Amino acid sequence: MAKRKQNARARAKGAKGKATTRRGKLAPPATARGLDAGSIATTLDAPEIAGLVALVHEVGGIAIGAYREPLGGRVLLLATLPVAAVQPTPFQRDLSPAHAKRLAEKIEETSAFLDPLTVVRGEDGRLWTPNGRHRLAAAKSLGLKQVTALISPDESLAYRILALNTEKAHNLRDRSLEVARMARSLAARQPQVRESQFAPQFESPELLTLGLVYEQTSRFAGGAYSAFLKKVDRFSDRTLAASLRERAGYASRLQQIDATVSKLIKALQARGFKSPYLRNYVVARINPVRFHKVKKGQTNPPMPLAQALTRMAAAARSFKVESVSNSDIAWVAVGASAAES
Repeated sequence: MAKRKQNARARAKGAKGKATTRRGKLAPPATARGLDAGSIATTLDAPEIAGLVALVHEVGGIAIGAYREPLGGRVLLLATLPVAAVQPTPFQRDLSPAHAKRLAEKIEETSAFLDPLTVVRGEDGRLWTPNGRHRLAAAKSLGLKQVTALISPDESLAYRILALNTEKAHNLRDRSLEVARMARSLAARQPQVRESQFAPQFESPELLTLGLVYEQTSRFAGGAYSAFLKKVDRFSDRTLAASLRERAGYASRLQQIDATVSKLIKALQARGFKSPYLRNYVVARINPVRFHKVKKGQTNPPMPLAQALTRMAAAARSFKVESVSNSDIAWVAVGASAAES
């Protein structure tokens, strides 16, 4: 009891001056942020949106009003737009017809299109939505003439899909493909900019590598390799175009490794192993950095990605299916289930 009290006092002392909340609760900020009510209101003749107001009328829409969003103070234009005038960004994930159908049914039930699309001017001069593909498809299926939109003069929002799109949760394949498509578009627009400068848009370097794999092999089991790539994949200081060429080589090597892994899985299945976690097990066994602990704040990888792929390929070639036991795979299944939850 005395020791527990001592530990409690130590924790309280260490937490002195810090915001404390219940688990899962966000601590309130020390000071209020953003604009006050009087600073949010603005008019349609604000210079920041003059071009957007003209574009809205040009495509057959109506500018309804404008305001400064309360956090950063950027001017946003509220408007209605013809459905045909808006397109999803060309590097967005593929449409899910099932999700668009469910969304259309719910909009029909409420008899209201309540959630405006976020829209920016695209690089081709048209209007793009970075996070409204399924709502736009639902509006088309319902035969809507116009949709409401929040139009931003900040065209870089077109490349913040992962941060903006909360309409339908991204899986690893969706996220990776979007990042790869964004990278190609940005490389064409800004060929001299380093890959590392786009880190906020891409979020994680392994998504770039996986995206290039998914472009070639849609059913690639990227989740099995994600932990490995997180430890060794980093954003490059080379230009984005040069880095994409290098990553294409990494992606090809990863596909070759996975082809060997698939053969090993068939051999294990022939020996009577039927676990759905066989791929996770094999990849974990050939992962050259699985025992490396990445410390908080550490930026340098345990080894370069090229070296890690070489070692992984060698480990896959020398893998002995005779050494595998049911207990080994059971432990991998426990770990995979914990990661999924």
